[in-house]
Amino acid sequence: MDEERGPAGLLGRLERGEMLVSDGATGTFLQQHGLEPGGCPEEFNASRPEVVREMARRYFEAGSDMALTNSFGGSVFMLRKYGYGERVAEFNRLAAEHARSQAPAGRFVVGSVGPTGEFLEPLGPVSEGAMYDAFAEQVKALEAGGADGVVVETMTAVEEAALAVRAARENTSLVVMATMVFDKGPRGFFTMMGVTPERAVHAMEDAGAQVVGSNCGNGIDNMVEIARRMRAETSGFLLIHSNAGIPRYMTGDGRGGEIVYPESPEYMAERFKALAGLGVNIIGGCCGTGPEHIRALAAAVGR
Repeated sequence: MDEERGPAGLLGRLERGEMLVSDGATGTFLQQHGLEPGGCPEEFNASRPEVVREMARRYFEAGSDMALTNSFGGSVFMLRKYGYGERVAEFNRLAAEHARSQAPAGRFVVGSVGPTGEFLEPLGPVSEGAMYDAFAEQVKALEAGGADGVVVETMTAVEEAALAVRAARENTSLVVMATMVFDKGPRGFFTMMGVTPERAVHAMEDAGAQVVGSNCGNGIDNMVEIARRMRAETSGFLLIHSNAGIPRYMTGDGRGGEIVYPESPEYMAERFKALAGLGVNIIGGCCGTGPEHIRALAAAVGR
């Protein structure tokens, strides 16, 4: 295995035709390790670093070629809601440092950049300049912490996704990936803002994304269909991070309620093979997936 690190190492592996195994869920893992409902996941980078490091270590041990950082809500817009608006650079730098500290030779750290939770003008109060600056602040801190790339993920609006991609391309030397989340309705797949997979591919590539794709959603079967439609639109690199199905709220046996994701590692593993067969370049999990899913994925694709 090529042990070169950094953006050049990550992009080089993709350019040589390797399929990379990504990691699983961040929020699910943190919730299983002490994150309270309504708590700030990114604050764990400062207060519970051992949990964040363990998460990265377990994903790498399960077979991940790359692990995402605990920084999904790391923009000033999101952290301000928790009272941590002044700690954007700290939390994002720590997120990358923690994952980097657990990465074996030849493995990569990818900074997670999620939506700001805000609407751009004229639909909302935030200007393009302010949103661009927020993304730039976040991605520069992730690079300072040792990330090899960033993934702009769970996006629903192409305008916001494009701003995040541009901020990463213009302010860092990181490999820039971008994924959107689609729901299936009577007319097919659309994001909440009405974006189709086909439009998403072209918009994200036009903005400068070097890898495009989809994450989250409502299960691996839909992701296979989305991947097929995206692959028909581009010969570039594709990334798919799939949920372990639609979560269910379970009660019983005198216990409190529990969120359960229905798709087992074995169920997802067979469909991961289908994604590999479609030429998806990076395959991993999203909500509800854990190290056991990644271990099954790695085995399914012969890693």
